[in-house]
Parts: sequence; structure tokens; C-alpha cells
Amino acid sequence: MGFITICCQSKTKSEQNGKIIAEVSPNELQQYETAYFASGCFWCVEAVFESVKGVKEVVSGYSGGKEKNPTYEQVGYGRTTHAEAVEVYYDPQAVSFETLVKVFFGSHDPTTLNRQGPDKGPQYRSIAFFKNDAEKKTINNYISQLKKEKVYSDPIITEVKPFNIFYDAEAYHQDYEKNNPNNSYIRNVSVPRLKRFQAKFPELLKDEAY
Repeated sequence: MGFITICCQSKTKSEQNGKIIAEVSPNELQQYETAYFASGCFWCVEAVFESVKGVKEVVSGYSGGKEKNPTYEQVGYGRTTHAEAVEVYYDPQAVSFETLVKVFFGSHDPTTLNRQGPDKGPQYRSIAFFKNDAEKKTINNYISQLKKEKVYSDPIITEVKPFNIFYDAEAYHQDYEKNNPNNSYIRNVSVPRLKRFQAKFPELLKDEAY
């Protein structure tokens, strides 16, 4: 997402004990499962997952690297080994991890190395994180299915990595697409990406999805 496109720093999600929280209280979030994905600009990815039934909250942040407490300036300019990522809080009774993996692969191009749309660099690479063997198996099985069905003409280069730690992005990045509809990147890249996903998987959308 071009780093220079940041033009609004309205704080949209509250912060408690260093954790970015929004519409759902910290106590309520504890009852949900979490999943972690990286697939390009986290403004785009957050909006996609927040439109999915069973997803209660999505937080933009950084994961997949070694550096502690990375900042957007560091990650955005490729000065860390982290990728822009999202933390997805979901109700497993309403949406399965397998469905979230389907959303992940169905909402970006997993064949482009260190790039997603106009955004270039390893900070925009494709990563599906797993927290246990069952999640790892689910991800790998879905990749095998995509290959068997020849969904993509080019090889899938998504990294399948064990989840280690997730760092929340700065508060002004949270709900960025919703709160900055006039931003040129949002209008020209993020919203079209969301709309493509929604058209592809209407059965997965919340009633209020836009």
C-alpha cells in the first residue's frame, strides 16, 4: 500500500494494556479463536475478513519476522523481516478455520512473490500461519486441492509458517478502509479487492457487509 498514502491518523480502536481493541470488549474477545494471515496491504486484508460471517474482530499488525515491537515505518520501508498481517478473532461455531483459509486464498493472488497488486516487497508476502498440527494440515490440504484443481496457472508460493507472535499496528491503521473512504489507495485498490472477494463468495458474507 504505498507508504506515502497515509494521510489520516484518526484513532478508531481503543487501546487497553497495549492491545488494540474495538467494537468487542477484551473479555468478550477471549472466548473466540484466533487465526493469522498475511496477504498484502493489511488495510485490504482486514476489510475482507471483517466482512465474513462468524468473524468478530480483525486487528491489523505485523508478524512473521524476528524484530521486536516493529513500527509501520520500519515494516513499510522493508526494514524488518515482518509482513503486514491480520489477527482474526472468530467464532468456530459460526465459521471454521478451513473457511478462513478459503477466504485467505480466495481474496489474494498466492502466486506472486513478495508482491500483492501494486505493493512490492517482502512485507507484502503471502503467509498462512498455523498454531497447531491440525491447522497446518488444513492449510496444506487446501493448497493441495488448489493445485489439483489447477486454480492457478503459476505455482503457489504462500509460506506456511508456525505462528510465533503478532504485533498490533498503530491505532490509526485499524478499520482504515472504513474510516478513510476517500483515500486514493482505498478507492482504487482496497475497495475493488473487497468487492471482488464479496462477488466471489457471497455465501460467506455478513448481512451488513458492504
